[in-house]
Amino acid sequence: MMSARGPAVDRLLAQAGLPALEVSAAETGRARALAARHGMLRERDVDLADPVITRVERFAAERDRPAVTDEHRSLSYAELAAEARRLATLLEDEGVEPGTVVGVGGGRRASVIAAFLAIELIGALYVPADESWPAGRVRDVLSQAGASLLVTVDAGNPALAEGAAEAGCRVVDAARSGHLPEWPGEPRLNGLDQPRYVLFTSGSTGRPKGAVVEHRGMLNHLWAKIIDLELTGDDVLAFTAPLGFDISIWQMLCPLLLGGRVDVIGDETAHDPVAFARAVDAQGITIVELVPTMVRHLLDDLAPGSGLSGGTTPQTPRQRPLGTLRWMIATGEELPAELSRRWLDAVPHARLLNAYGPTECSDDVTHHTVTAADLDLLRLPIGTPIVNARLYVLREEGDGTWAACDVGETGELFVGGVVVGRGYLGDDERTREAFFRDPFGASPTGRLYRTGDAVRLLPAGAGGEDRATLQYLGRVDRQVKIGGVRMELGEIEAVLQRHPAVRAAAVVVHEYPPR
Repeated sequence: MMSARGPAVDRLLAQAGLPALEVSAAETGRARALAARHGMLRERDVDLADPVITRVERFAAERDRPAVTDEHRSLSYAELAAEARRLATLLEDEGVEPGTVVGVGGGRRASVIAAFLAIELIGALYVPADESWPAGRVRDVLSQAGASLLVTVDAGNPALAEGAAEAGCRVVDAARSGHLPEWPGEPRLNGLDQPRYVLFTSGSTGRPKGAVVEHRGMLNHLWAKIIDLELTGDDVLAFTAPLGFDISIWQMLCPLLLGGRVDVIGDETAHDPVAFARAVDAQGITIVELVPTMVRHLLDDLAPGSGLSGGTTPQTPRQRPLGTLRWMIATGEELPAELSRRWLDAVPHARLLNAYGPTECSDDVTHHTVTAADLDLLRLPIGTPIVNARLYVLREEGDGTWAACDVGETGELFVGGVVVGRGYLGDDERTREAFFRDPFGASPTGRLYRTGDAVRLLPAGAGGEDRATLQYLGRVDRQVKIGGVRMELGEIEAVLQRHPAVRAAAVVVHEYPPR
């Protein structure tokens, strides 16, 4: 089997060793014991052996059915697999080999999913360039990723073409693969630690950071969603995220592991709550993931008199707006308790999941199903770990060492386990600021990620959980001290948002010189 070590990946693997987290032997043992006692270590065997394309081709052979539908066409599993293999031929003709970073540019299309699977077949790395990005952003991402090729599913986008040209990156239209033969090889998976994709997050310096996620981290996250949401081959997942967002990965791939369907929602529909609700009903969508702001707009348009509420006519659950929906997943922003109350009242048949996680750790690392018992809490829990995530709450002491936090204590969240990504592509300095050698015991990656998020362990029973759960408190750098008293600005925002006249709140501190 060919090596997956291309030039761009070599830059990453050549980084100096990760720093050690300063934790004493006693605190190391205590942190491990507290995490185990409070359910922050969740180990479970999941199938990480098969690439997604292998499952797609298995369903194509066993019981072909619709796999992906967008605004222009519907692809069966057999058609999706064939398109992926034709694109793999195109990639190989363009010189792509294992370890090469390949850009995919455009908007949400069935073709993007086929391109991801083609890149997986070759053993290359996927890096997206969204259709909405300006040319400068496209240039920066492709240059920093070391991509030499951009496969576009939107050949008429001038910003993609301009940005790729400035990055010295060749552009090839995905449509060119239509007449090519199907690539005949087996998927090139060279170990579970093989890098699978690079997603660029915003950096505090203004320069984007390319987070590298491994095959095992990506697959583990897909299976975690399947396990916690109890997904089946009958589910239909809405693909609503822009390509540059980490949630786009699971949205376009997860149903394909089960024989389910991905329904690609275009921007015009995704940004119109009324049109979106009607699309959910018309297309039988069962799983939706939105930011809380969009959930609020959706609920506003489901209110009585909106034209979607159904008036006073009695309706069965499936006749109500969003009647086929089983899960609404809120992510990307803090989920207010007030908004959750509205959801539970308006759409009682669809459960609400609060999801939290950093791009650097393969997307979500915690899930929490919101219930009525949560609504009296000042801030909703973000939940408990997904399978094979290891979570530790630590506080930094005055001497630069770290100590473990118990229930009720505020600390910073660290993530270990199979979910932790490789680091930032070609960026040794920023990798060493956020990634550490895991001191808490052997793990598949040996890495620990510092999230920069302040959390608190809530005791069992809080929010209806039968075990301890995590509560998000904001960024650690938002903690301020006024008159010697430590304050969390996020806590103040949460109190303000409980008032019925306040829809959103932001709290900042202005420092004035003494008179």
